[in-house]
Amino acid sequence: MRITFVGTFGMAPKSTMRVRALPLAQALSARGHELRIVMPPWQLENRAARWMEGDVACEYVPISRFPLFGYLLTSWRLLRSALRGKPDVIHFFKPKALAGLAAWMAWHYQRLGGRVRLVVDEDDWEGYGGWNDAGAYPRLAKALFAWQERWGLIHNDALTVASRALETIALSHGVPPTRIRYLPNGAAERPAEGNLRAKLGLGDAPVVLLYTRFTEFDPERLVLLWQAIRTEIPQARLLIVGTALTSALRERIDQTLAHFPAEEVLRLGWVPLEQVGLCLAIADVAIFPTDDTLINRCKCSVKLTDLLGAGVAVVADAVGQNREYILDGETGLLVPPGDALAMAQRVSALLLNPQRARELGAAARSRMRHHFTWERLAQVALSAYELATPTSP
Repeated sequence: MRITFVGTFGMAPKSTMRVRALPLAQALSARGHELRIVMPPWQLENRAARWMEGDVACEYVPISRFPLFGYLLTSWRLLRSALRGKPDVIHFFKPKALAGLAAWMAWHYQRLGGRVRLVVDEDDWEGYGGWNDAGAYPRLAKALFAWQERWGLIHNDALTVASRALETIALSHGVPPTRIRYLPNGAAERPAEGNLRAKLGLGDAPVVLLYTRFTEFDPERLVLLWQAIRTEIPQARLLIVGTALTSALRERIDQTLAHFPAEEVLRLGWVPLEQVGLCLAIADVAIFPTDDTLINRCKCSVKLTDLLGAGVAVVADAVGQNREYILDGETGLLVPPGDALAMAQRVSALLLNPQRARELGAAARSRMRHHFTWERLAQVALSAYELATPTSP
C-alpha cells in the first residue's frame, strides 16, 4: 500500500510529526508499505527539502508568505506533493491550519472523483477549550482552527484518535464508532549509554525526575510538592528535563524554582531526543503532574510513554491517558488530580522502598512493550486504512 502522511508543521520544534507520525510511518514501512511524509517547514528555515528517515521519504514544501492566498497556495502544494506519489491513503495529522486546508481540498478532490482514501488524525484538542485558549493566536485564526477541527472530525473516510477523550468528543460530533480507531502513542527506545549521574555529581542521592514542557500543570504546584518530598527525604534531588515554550512561562518557572537552593534542583533544559535516555536512566522515581483540563484529558503524552518504556516508576495525576498507560499499583501510581500532598507521599514512599520502585518500573516497561509498541499500533492504522473505502461523490 502507498501511504502519505501530511503534517501541519515540520519535525521541530513541535513534535507531533517527529514522535508520532514518523515512528508510525517507520513501523508501517517495516511491514512492506511505501511511506512518504509531506510537511511545511513551519518555524524552520523556509525552503524545500527532501530526505530519508530510514525507508520513509520526507519532504518539506516551502510556505508562501502572501496573506491568505499564500496559505491556500501552500496547502495546495502539500496536497499536490501528497498526490504525486499516487497514494492509496493520505493520512492528515491535525485537521488545522495548513494540513487542515489541504485535507479540505483533498475532500473536494475526492468529491470530483479522485480515488484516494482520506484519514484524519487527532492527537490534541485544538479548538475552544483546548489549544485555542492556550495559544496566542489571532481571533480569526482561532475561529478558523475551531471550524477546521469540527469539519475534519466528520469529513473523512476514517478517523484515528490518540486518546479516549478525543474518541468521546468525536462520537459526540456524530462520527460513527465504526469509523474511529483508537491509536495512542507508542513507546520508543531511548539509548542510555553513559553515566550522567556521575557527570552531574549526584552521587547516591535519590533522584526525582520531572520531564515536562510545563504546559501540563501550574508550576506553583512544584513548591508544595517538592517541599513535602524534601521534608521526608532531605537528600533527594529534583532533576528537570525540558523547558517551557514561551518566555512568559519560563519567567514564572524561574520565580517558582527560586524557592529552592540550586543544589536541590538541577535544570537541564531542552535535551535532544537521542540524549533523553540518559536522563531517564538515572531517575529513581518520576513525577508527572497533570492538571485536570480539557487539553490534558485529550492529549497523549509521549513523555509519559518514554518514562514508562524506560522502566521508570511514575507517580502521576489520574487524568486522561495517564489512566490508560498506568495501572495504579501495578505499573505506576496514580493520585487524585491536583493533590500535590498525595503525590509527595507516594513519591516519598517509593524513594524509601527502592525495590518497590524497581518492580513498578519493570512492570511498566513490560506492559509498554507488549501493548504500546509502534509495531503493534501500526496494525490499528492499517485497519483504519482498510475501512476507509472512499465515499462516492
